[in-house]
Amino acid sequence: MNGSFFKPIVAGETLPIKNIHAVSVSMPTLDDVIGYEEQDEKILEVIKSGYPRFILHPYLKLLAKYIKKKYQISDNYEVVILSSKKAVELVSDKYYIYNKIDINEPFGVILVQNGTSQLQKVLSYIQHVGCNLSSRLAEDYLYKHKIINFLHKEELENSKDAQTIVKTTLAKAYKQPLENIALTPSGMNAIYSVVRGLNTIQAHNGRDILVQFGWLYLDTMNIVNHHFQRQKVFPDIANLNLLEDFLKQDGFKVTAIITEMPTNPLLKCVDIKRLRALCDKYNIPLVIDTTFATPYNLDLTEYADIFVESLTKFACGNADVLMGALILNKKNRLSHMSGEFFKHCEKVYIKDIQRLAYEIKDYEKRVKKISSNTKALVEYFKTSPLIDKLYYCLDETNKDNYSQAMIDDNCYTGIISVTFTKPFREVYDKLNFAKGPSLGTEFTLLMPYTYLAHYDLIKTKEGKKFLQKIELPIDILRISVGIEPIEEIIKEFKNI
Repeated sequence: MNGSFFKPIVAGETLPIKNIHAVSVSMPTLDDVIGYEEQDEKILEVIKSGYPRFILHPYLKLLAKYIKKKYQISDNYEVVILSSKKAVELVSDKYYIYNKIDINEPFGVILVQNGTSQLQKVLSYIQHVGCNLSSRLAEDYLYKHKIINFLHKEELENSKDAQTIVKTTLAKAYKQPLENIALTPSGMNAIYSVVRGLNTIQAHNGRDILVQFGWLYLDTMNIVNHHFQRQKVFPDIANLNLLEDFLKQDGFKVTAIITEMPTNPLLKCVDIKRLRALCDKYNIPLVIDTTFATPYNLDLTEYADIFVESLTKFACGNADVLMGALILNKKNRLSHMSGEFFKHCEKVYIKDIQRLAYEIKDYEKRVKKISSNTKALVEYFKTSPLIDKLYYCLDETNKDNYSQAMIDDNCYTGIISVTFTKPFREVYDKLNFAKGPSLGTEFTLLMPYTYLAHYDLIKTKEGKKFLQKIELPIDILRISVGIEPIEEIIKEFKNI
């Protein structure tokens, strides 16, 4: 569109543009999104990169090919690259894979027989546990062995100070000592480590039910499925009465309660004071995923026993580092058992830490700018004829609960979800913002949430009924608000 601040980005372009380590990819039309979900060959030819836990990075494909040739591996086997030898043991034991190979490499390798259902199970498990190999480690390895002839140019902090910068920033933000913080190669690996640690500790106390409160991120639920035989899901975060009734019966069998604040993508907020009181009554640890809120919008120190955060999002701000953090609250006795949690964390590649250390220095400033933009965009949406339903952290449904933990007035979670009065396809295709997975970026990023996160449910009658039950519209657009001039963001919506 002439004169537009935002320009169309072609399908398959990395987001950020021309960044080999990008964790998002451009999907500018709904046909691109559906084609990707349907595994349409034409679309897959174009979309060759994406969120690293879902799409195998081009450098990992190259690396697998090189390893296959180097170790003369039969075509009967698929080479799967993992973050470490520890991860190899984990996956091998889980799926009874005994065809490990003796290699001397700075990463793990397993061989999975082709033509079996095992490969997809293994890849899904790696996705859920978050033990993918770093694209930066793969890049350095390929460059060293002359498979590629250049390294991506980017700003990095020096390796000596990088970890200290990241951990110190998080320690200050969460008001916790440095030793209570562990970095992980993804947010999912942080959640995995928490789940494994709780499983071990609480089993001794006869507690073996993990409660998921709210309709949580899909992979969070998958991790729980892998490691807890007994679990209870309460999809409606507003219905604490249902949880309370369950706890009256089985409260002292509950290992922990895990929740998000606010939730993705409807920005629902639990009554955190009441939830904390229930946890105290039954001596249940509360795990909160703070990725959406960030420690700069909500102070949850009085409520969470364990925090998990995907640093890939707002902490990074540029969608080019995959990393997570596990933070133990010093107020809880579990913080004295940090080893039980941290031993499950995969090691993070130093170059990823160096990149995040450069980006995290602007974390608070970025969050505050995004918050003020979000507040202004919400005000515009309230009167816009384009908007049908508007979901944000301080809407009428959430205002009382969200404000319980707000740090100050400029503390809007930088995500807005909307449905439109016009056909979804028409609006989505016309908007010139970056469009693809992920969130928390300095550039405004749109995601057709249900299409990308729950496409399988869209395709069946039963699935559509379930989406209605959890009040998740099919044609919902999740907007991760950026730091661009707010008048330009509003103008782009006005142009529709």
